Amino acid sequence: MKNYLTESIISDELTISSILMCTVASLVLGVLVALIHMIKNKKFSKSFVVTLAMLPTIVQIIVMLVNGNLGTGIAVAGAFSLVRFRSVPGNANDIGSIFFAMAIGFVTGMGYLFYGVIFLLLLGITRIVLMHIKFGNSSTNIKILKIVIPEDMDYDGVFADLFNKYTSQVELDKVKTTNMGSLYELTYSIVLKQDTISKAFLDEIRARNGNLNITLSRVLSEIAEL
Repeated sequence: MKNYLTESIISDELTISSILMCTVASLVLGVLVALIHMIKNKKFSKSFVVTLAMLPTIVQIIVMLVNGNLGTGIAVAGAFSLVRFRSVPGNANDIGSIFFAMAIGFVTGMGYLFYGVIFLLLLGITRIVLMHIKFGNSSTNIKILKIVIPEDMDYDGVFADLFNKYTSQVELDKVKTTNMGSLYELTYSIVLKQDTISKAFLDEIRARNGNLNITLSRVLSEIAEL
């Protein structure tokens, strides 16, 4: 007699009962993956969460319909997953959840329901714990400063006195042209002397760059995109 805790519930031939059991397990585990994704994550859409909940079932059905050929199942499911990467760029959290859901679908598609539950619990709890503690937090409060200047302004050292006054660390990361080459966009990594966005700092930059666009943002919003 099979031990379904450690062995697959799928026999040599697919049966209605085994398909239904795997499908129900995939749906339940998919909803749990979506709930884990929403914890400590404020930036998500309803459509993405619903799709994430359904993804394990989709992958599970693909794996089962290729008659247990795992290599073919991975190739087909991987082709479907590329749709996400050909659309709006996702952040690391979204893409991690997608791979999480796909892995659950592969496990349930092979009939190892117990291993699917164990995998969900271990990885889900680990993710929740790491999101709640300071694991991976930057040691310094680095911000990204983007300044647009006219093309006739020499950007080399033009804001040096302001940086000395308001920042403790500054580095020019990127220079690019914009607006058909009539403007330059300078991107700096900076650490403010006080952990606040100083209005006086931005006002003095505006006075010097002709009141063109200035953007000051957290570094996390820049590096989270994959």
